[in-house]
This record gives sequence, C-alpha cells and structure tokens, in this order.
Amino acid sequence: MKIIGITGGVGSGKSKVLECLEQEFGAKVYQADEIAKELQKKGQTCYREMVRYFGKEILALDGEIDRPKLAGIVFKEEEKLLRLNQMVHPAVREYLLSEIERQKEEHTAYFIIEAALLLENDYRAICDEIWYIHTSEDVRRQRLKESRGYDDRKISEIIASQLPESEFYAKCDAVVENDGDFEETRRQIGELLA
Repeated sequence: MKIIGITGGVGSGKSKVLECLEQEFGAKVYQADEIAKELQKKGQTCYREMVRYFGKEILALDGEIDRPKLAGIVFKEEEKLLRLNQMVHPAVREYLLSEIERQKEEHTAYFIIEAALLLENDYRAICDEIWYIHTSEDVRRQRLKESRGYDDRKISEIIASQLPESEFYAKCDAVVENDGDFEETRRQIGELLA
C-alpha cells in the first residue's frame, strides 16, 4: 500500500483531486479536517478535553461544540490555538495510523491523507510521498470568489496565513498542476501512480 499525502493552498482544487483518486483509482481518502470534526463530537476522543480546557461556553444548545464560538476564541489568542492543536492533531494522527493498519489488511493500493497543515504537522513520517497541488493565485482567487463568495481581502488574509509556494516545492515529492483542464490534472495523477 502506498501512503500519499496531499496538500496545497486554499482554492487549489484538492477536493477534485481527492474525488478523482477515490473514484478513478480506488484510493481510500482521509481528510484530516473531517476526522478532527468527528473526534470533537460529543463522546469522542477530543470532546471532554476541549470542554475542560475552554469551558462550557464553547457548547451549543445541543451540547455539541459550537465551532464558530470556538474559532472566535482560538483565533484571538495564539496560545489557545496552540493548545487546541495539541489536543486535536495527535488524536487525528492516532486515528490515521489505526486506519492505515486496517487498510493494509484490506489490501488497499492507495491510502490518501489530505491535510491543510500536512507539512507543518510532520506527516512526512507517515507518508511515502507528499504531493503538492499547485494552482496559480489568480485561478485560486477566482475559485474562492465563485465557490465560497470570499472577497479579495479575505482571500489575501487566508493566502498570507499559509506556507509560501517555495516551501511546498522544497518539501513535497511531486507537484500536480491543477490550473486549467482537469483532464491534464488526471493525466498527471495517473503518471504519478504508475
């Protein structure tokens, strides 16, 4: 089984690449953000620790974590964001490691891990390869305006908060260009998997 990490800036089209890997190449795809959300639900691994640290004011009426409230707290204080990451990232990693073992038993060919902070959270130790999904900033901006309704200021803030392209190029094993026709992107994926 080959374990591939997928990363790239916001608006680079990672979702479409993941969909292609899953539907056309039979890959098992795991998205770190989705796993983190699951692990933060009531009764799950991170829930109790988060409520103990942040207090009950992060809870919605149904007792689940109110994500916008939590975001309002952690994005104001870097120390609290760091603490949240210390609770969540090890749990996500542990979950992924157990899934890797499970998928090996299933004889899965490709195990895909997508994470926005793949490089920052040292998934290199888990992955055989890390792919950078590259898309020009102009195309990313256009996609984010159309798909999420973001304005230029918000897009600039998000892009500024992410790693520079040079770092992705330096730390990733392969670059998949995803600027235009997706048939070309699909061809590159096929070549990388061959």
